[in-house]
Amino acid sequence: MTITAKSQLPNVFSPNLESITSKTDGSLPTLGAELVYTQDGAGRYLTFYWQHSELLGLNTEKIVDELNQTQTFAAVDKVTYFERLHRILTSLVPERFQCWFSYHQELFELDLVISPIMPSLGTTATTVLVMGRLVQATLNKKQVRVASKTPTQIELAIRSQQHQKLVNRITRNIRRTLDLDIIWQQTVDSLGKALRLERCIICPYQPSSSKVKVKAEYHQPELKSMLGSEIYIASEPAFAQVLATLEPVIMEVPGYTESRRQKTLVVATCYQDQPNGLVALNWQDECYTLTESELELAKEAADQLGTAIAHATLYKELEAARQKAEEASRLKSEFLANVSHEIRTPLNGMIGFLKLILEGMADDPEEQNQFLAEAHHLSIHLLNIINDILDIAKIEAGKMDLVYAPVKLDELFSDVESFMRPQAEMRSLSFRMQMPATSDEIIVQSNYQRLLQVMLNLVGNATKFTHEGGVTVSADLVLKKANFQDQQFPGMVRVRVADTGIGVSLDKQDKLFQLFSQVDGSRTRHYGGTGLGLAISQKLVEAMGGEVHFYSLGEGLGSTVTFTVPLYQQPVMVSSTDSDSTDSVEC
Repeated sequence: MTITAKSQLPNVFSPNLESITSKTDGSLPTLGAELVYTQDGAGRYLTFYWQHSELLGLNTEKIVDELNQTQTFAAVDKVTYFERLHRILTSLVPERFQCWFSYHQELFELDLVISPIMPSLGTTATTVLVMGRLVQATLNKKQVRVASKTPTQIELAIRSQQHQKLVNRITRNIRRTLDLDIIWQQTVDSLGKALRLERCIICPYQPSSSKVKVKAEYHQPELKSMLGSEIYIASEPAFAQVLATLEPVIMEVPGYTESRRQKTLVVATCYQDQPNGLVALNWQDECYTLTESELELAKEAADQLGTAIAHATLYKELEAARQKAEEASRLKSEFLANVSHEIRTPLNGMIGFLKLILEGMADDPEEQNQFLAEAHHLSIHLLNIINDILDIAKIEAGKMDLVYAPVKLDELFSDVESFMRPQAEMRSLSFRMQMPATSDEIIVQSNYQRLLQVMLNLVGNATKFTHEGGVTVSADLVLKKANFQDQQFPGMVRVRVADTGIGVSLDKQDKLFQLFSQVDGSRTRHYGGTGLGLAISQKLVEAMGGEVHFYSLGEGLGSTVTFTVPLYQQPVMVSSTDSDSTDSVEC
């Protein structure tokens, strides 16, 4: 009798087929295998028999329902297992392999043969018959019935070939970019997906740091991310060992779960035999042993990654240096434009007034004297600009020599007031000078002329940028011992210049003390000046043993500048009742 694909088969096998897919024992033990089960394409058990069911504590009468409901007896690497299962159902070719299964807190390594249950012609296979045997098991972390497994030469060759392809792919990817973030993430993703890792992390390393930070990570969805975590090297012996020896280290991590002992491979990325990063790979298959050749391959991949990191880091540093140089060039060009404008303005004024006098354009001697006074005022302004430029040049060259001597604070405040009060009054601003309440003089250790220059700069700025309100100059004592030029002083005097002016936005305050940098070029052109005043003041105060700080809550909210100078001798403070009568000058 000839049977074709279109003919109807006699319905003589259906009872037997029904028997196979419904029984959980009976006929299965007669096959002679210690483990026999059938599954559909979704991994659902149809039948199940195992001589060692007692190890699992399974009820043999309800074994199939229990396994399908709990889904606790399953392949550890489910992805690979189901890929193989579907391949067998498609190709209809049996395969033999070894695979780890887990059940609650136990692990079982099984030697399996999966065969498709052949369907009728013209239909698709949906069921497999699996027969196998136990190779080894871990029960409550104790190994029983061990049958050691050594990879065959063919398996080792295939693994080596796969890993070499992985290294080549990673190398190609990291050579396509100089973006460190992309290099790190592509590497962990490639390793994690190709090796089916539990987790893979990369941590950049700096020899000067005692900890590393996780910059890129691949991990299984059920695991908590470590991205951004900081790891102290001293707390991880494997990290310290790898950095010291530059050799890969494999360690077991106890307590990962009660049934799985996680293994970790740590390898250092290097450039010119100097470590610049750490890569940690975690996997849960405790029977997967890396060979020496695979460890060498891991080291080679780490070296490639280390070289890429070094090149990307160098590129990043060069790019930052280029941008910084371009910014410095732009700032200097803007500074020179402002300075040339500031120099030309008084020069043009001086030339104009002198020309009027030379050409006899003054109506009378009084107007002539007025022209001379204006020319003199402009010449003083020009001299101040030139002095600023010369001062910053000396400071930059390290040739600013200062002679220190005791300076009386009240005399300094008196001179500042005589210079600045008329300017404040011309702008209808209040001007206040407040001294600490002491019964004797406050004397600081400083250079009088430079200290006066600093205060005039600060008070002048406060007056210039204030349209209404006023300026307050005050001082207080910080009685905490300070050292300067191998000499100890009883404390510091803190001078504060506060105004109700235009203020500075928070994001621009860091530019205030930068050389050739101005918060707003248009503002400087509107108010005048070279923009060097604060930078010079900061350098001078630091040279005299103090510090300068700037405070402003934002634009339109005023500003406060403070600076400190060493206190030459500690004054006698007056009582609170006496201090209430301390006069403060105000207008």
